[in-house]
Amino acid sequence: MTQRISKYQRFKMMNPILQFFKFIYLSLKVLIIVAGGHGGTRKAH
Repeated sequence: MTQRISKYQRFKMMNPILQFFKFIYLSLKVLIIVAGGHGGTRKAH
């Protein structure tokens, strides 16, 4: 059981595609929050 968990964790850590998508998802969330909270919509109009 511990081996399976560590293997899965290693797979997640070594997978650049997952890291890439996670980074894009987080940055998009931050961008949306910042744009919505700091007048991004006002500038767009």
